[in-house]
Amino acid sequence: MRLRPALAADFGFIRSVAGRAEYAPFITDEDEAGLADYLTSPAARLLIWEDDHGPSGFALYAVPQDGAGVVELRRLALDQAGRGEGQAFLAAMIGYAFHDLAAQRLWLDASGENLRAQAAYVRAGFVLEGRLRGHWYRPALGRVVDLLIYGMLRAEWQAG
Repeated sequence: MRLRPALAADFGFIRSVAGRAEYAPFITDEDEAGLADYLTSPAARLLIWEDDHGPSGFALYAVPQDGAGVVELRRLALDQAGRGEGQAFLAAMIGYAFHDLAAQRLWLDASGENLRAQAAYVRAGFVLEGRLRGHWYRPALGRVVDLLIYGMLRAEWQAG
């Protein structure tokens, strides 16, 4: 498996994953124009995780240009969850943030109802840093859910 920058040709794959009914409560599906903006923005990285058969997942990072080294892993999804690839996928995403983006801190959020993601993030070494109660409106659910914040510091990653 390898990571590479996304191309416009990957938008169909990204939207096919993000648009699935089982992911709708947890991630946002953006149109091609929104995805295209990420390809040219210095404050974003849109990546594809693939093997010799093609894309298996994608990730979107927010990379503020303020020099603080705080990177958000804004969106991530596997094409086929439940096949045992989650930890390798997360490890690749974390490694990219600390190696390639020179992150000092990596953070992400999760829906309070996404128990699978919460468990995966803790197994990968993230620390639950907070819960914003009743914070995130999810159109697919028709309700507001809690938003959980997870973080990892460079020193924690290096010690891991």
